[in-house]
Amino acid sequence: MDTTAGKMIAVPPGQVTLSDRRTQRSWSVDLAPYEIAAFPVTQALYAQVTGQRPSTARGDELPVESVSWWDAVRFCNALSEQERIPSAYHFCADGEGIEWDASAGGYRLPSEAEWEHACRAGTTGPHYGPLDEVAWYRDNSHERIHEVGGRRPNPWGLYDVLGNVWEWCWDVYDAEVYGEYRVLRGGGWFDEHWSCRASARRRSHPTFQVDDVGFRVARSLVR
Repeated sequence: MDTTAGKMIAVPPGQVTLSDRRTQRSWSVDLAPYEIAAFPVTQALYAQVTGQRPSTARGDELPVESVSWWDAVRFCNALSEQERIPSAYHFCADGEGIEWDASAGGYRLPSEAEWEHACRAGTTGPHYGPLDEVAWYRDNSHERIHEVGGRRPNPWGLYDVLGNVWEWCWDVYDAEVYGEYRVLRGGGWFDEHWSCRASARRRSHPTFQVDDVGFRVARSLVR
């Protein structure tokens, strides 16, 4: 991607500990190096790749929203095809299932662990900086979405990781309890401060579309 909104950031390897407040469970994940977008996917980039503008609010540099998890993974494949990169996702013949080819270098959604590792950027607190400086959330957003890049980035150069829009991740939230619901991270423009934390988790059905949910892309580093 050669647009500013499509800038990719190299993320070093590391380990992240995830936690779930509902179950009081925590688990550690080791991560190889990867790339993740500096910004959430914008409406302009989404339209360039798909020809569609699904968002409720309108503006080229606003994050795309009102996109489902399925919309997001299809965008990833479409962007890979546009750039002639092997796609990361393979759809099952019935159209209901999907497989992630970890050996492919195409665009994809970050895993939940990759998202949190990139969000924290080596920091250890709930936010990578003072929340009013790094995120659009209920106390400062005037209850509306904002253009990407308007708040301070984290130490690795990622913008809007907290606030503005929730971001879809690849992972299933809890298959035993919630079935195919997928993970959302980061908090949105209408959320209170406690939802805009590096560790905060939310879940939703992969067909869900709402005006405070978007996504950013990642890529595996393959040889």
